[in-house]
Amino acid sequence: MRRRLLLAGVLAAPAARAQGGYPDRPIRLVIPWPPGGTNDIIGRLVTEGMAARLGQPVVIENRGGAGGMLGSEVVAKAPADGHTLLLGGSGSLTITSLVQARLPYDVATAFAPIGMMAQGPNVIVVHPSVPATTLRELQAAARAAQPSLSYASPGVGSTGHAAGAMIAQALEVEMDHIPYRGTGPALNDVLAGRVPVFTNALAPMLPHVQSGALRAIAIAGGRRSAALPALPTTAEAGFPQIEASTWFALLATGGTPPERVARLHAVLNETLAEPELRRKLLDGGLEVEPSESPAAFEAYFAADRARWAPVVRRAGMRVE
Repeated sequence: MRRRLLLAGVLAAPAARAQGGYPDRPIRLVIPWPPGGTNDIIGRLVTEGMAARLGQPVVIENRGGAGGMLGSEVVAKAPADGHTLLLGGSGSLTITSLVQARLPYDVATAFAPIGMMAQGPNVIVVHPSVPATTLRELQAAARAAQPSLSYASPGVGSTGHAAGAMIAQALEVEMDHIPYRGTGPALNDVLAGRVPVFTNALAPMLPHVQSGALRAIAIAGGRRSAALPALPTTAEAGFPQIEASTWFALLATGGTPPERVARLHAVLNETLAEPELRRKLLDGGLEVEPSESPAAFEAYFAADRARWAPVVRRAGMRVE
């Protein structure tokens, strides 16, 4: 566990402490992943701006483990007063809730959705030795491969595992899953040509695509990426069912008073509107995606789980 105090909030005007005295003490943000990753970066950037507006500092607490389940459990079981928040995402909430055999909380009721922060579309890449520049060509290469093509992932039950399964199902091909302990080791073996296919967030892949060490096949998102504008989306390539974006959002403990959730949502969106913050996130391969309301994000989360559930079930993904 690692704790850091963001002091921007101590400079905020007293008016920021309105709304019935909330917040009346520091807010704790639990990031269910170790320090240093994308979750950690976006958490620090966004909560610094929120702290200044709320008039209270934000203490960031990294609680990694079990695909985000350990940190999520801390928030699920905290007092429902809006002083303990979760940086949730597609991996720690959607995929983990579908692949874990035993969750210590009900993901549908344990959290009070506040709003989205950002999304990073995943990019499908292959080692240059693979004879494919499009998804159709990857489909043909996979059908002709003996033995089967394999794909890397950051681990069993990860978003990358599910994304690879989604690609294989959409292309109607057999692909072997090769799990690693994190994105770094997986990426290293793909770069070395030991595993030919990988799907992950754009940020860590971008320099290798630009250098030619990896070949990008498609963006697995709803629109093209500003970082790789010439790269088609999976829908443009003829496979709209392949959609795998990494998203990041803010949630409170289930049962948190609606007025406090609304306050946090408003402050979150004000922070996300800052041009400098948006630039920093875009430089990291992320696009700001604020929610219109907590209810809108709740509907998005439910739809995301419904979309991934048959993929996970068909692939037999399960973590005991």
